[in-house]
Amino acid sequence: MSATSATTTTSAAHGAPQGVPGRLVALLAVATGMTVANLYYAQPLLSVLSGAFHTSTAAAGALITLTQVGYVIGMLFLVPLGDRLEKRNLVTVLLTVTTLALLTAGLAPSFPVLLIASLVAGATSVVAQILVPFAASLAPDHARGRVVGRVMSGLLTGILLSRTLSSLVSGLAGWRTVFLGSAVLMAVLAVTLRKALPQHAPTTTMPYHHVLRSTAQLLRRHPVLLRRGLYQAAMFGAFSAFWTTVSFVLTGPRFHYSSLAVGVFALVGAAGAAVAPFAGRWADRGLVRPVTGAAFVVAALAFALAGFGGHSVVLIAPAAILIDMAVQTTLILGQHTVYQLDPAARARLNSAFIATFFLGGAAGSQLGSVVYHAGGWAGLTVLGAALPLIALLYWLTERPWRAAARPEPAGR
Repeated sequence: MSATSATTTTSAAHGAPQGVPGRLVALLAVATGMTVANLYYAQPLLSVLSGAFHTSTAAAGALITLTQVGYVIGMLFLVPLGDRLEKRNLVTVLLTVTTLALLTAGLAPSFPVLLIASLVAGATSVVAQILVPFAASLAPDHARGRVVGRVMSGLLTGILLSRTLSSLVSGLAGWRTVFLGSAVLMAVLAVTLRKALPQHAPTTTMPYHHVLRSTAQLLRRHPVLLRRGLYQAAMFGAFSAFWTTVSFVLTGPRFHYSSLAVGVFALVGAAGAAVAPFAGRWADRGLVRPVTGAAFVVAALAFALAGFGGHSVVLIAPAAILIDMAVQTTLILGQHTVYQLDPAARARLNSAFIATFFLGGAAGSQLGSVVYHAGGWAGLTVLGAALPLIALLYWLTERPWRAAARPEPAGR
């Protein structure tokens, strides 16, 4: 019996309703949160980095864009290996490279070196998106949404708390300590996962270039995969535009927040992660389509609230929570949907899905910086509201489909 089967069997014997040991789910949640946080540590530090390297606001914003582009590269070329290689070994190698990239970022003598190190760290931080389908593979069908929701709650909490942690550490010990500290965490995580993860055999024996080709073919074979990716591209673009620029607003002449205060504000947004388990349950109940539409509406209204709150953090804060809740809801619903399309190709499905919407996130970061520079906070909130409304119009063209598409083999 394989280690994976043994894990599932052991869990069932102890009556775990989700079919996966609770400790393993918790570890996967923490691991995904820690790795994906690497993409967001720089967001609240843009003003500090701009001053440290004497760059413009737009150039500093490019750091976030390039990190997300790296993540897309990793999603396209590294995550599909989760179907082709033994996952534990793959995770160990990627975390080792992440550690070295973060060390380089923390010691960067110039802004271009920081950009390159961030690109590499972004590419290898896709470990998070190898672990999420890993959890989905261990879970039984009837509880997959709940398990993915719990693991995703860790990932989403990591996204949101990363800004707070980054601001606090930077305020106390400088921005370099943020990257150096994360390097240490990645090294510890590599060792921990190496010991704790069960071996998980590859689900395909195709050559690597065939794996990459089959990943692209999945977008054609499963129209719902592309649709969910575009939905999330719009939502993540709005999310990235908000969080890339809000630090400039809070540290600007209107609020005069310190980096520590920006970190406290980011902590407010972390409350949005509480929706993740509920989104998983809604997915298990077959409510994917109506809840998706509702999330688009909530996101648009949240940006309208943020626009009216341009002079008051009392309105910007609840808007941040609503934006995060809406984006997280559509993300979990989307992953629940695409994981049902082909159990043997979950890593590749996840690769195509995440890469699609992270392109939207990278565009949102860069476009948000440009719009904020040209039109201020009012222009940014108009952009943020427009993106989920565009997704809503696309959602109206969706034909209701039966729970999940029938699984269709993607090749062995």
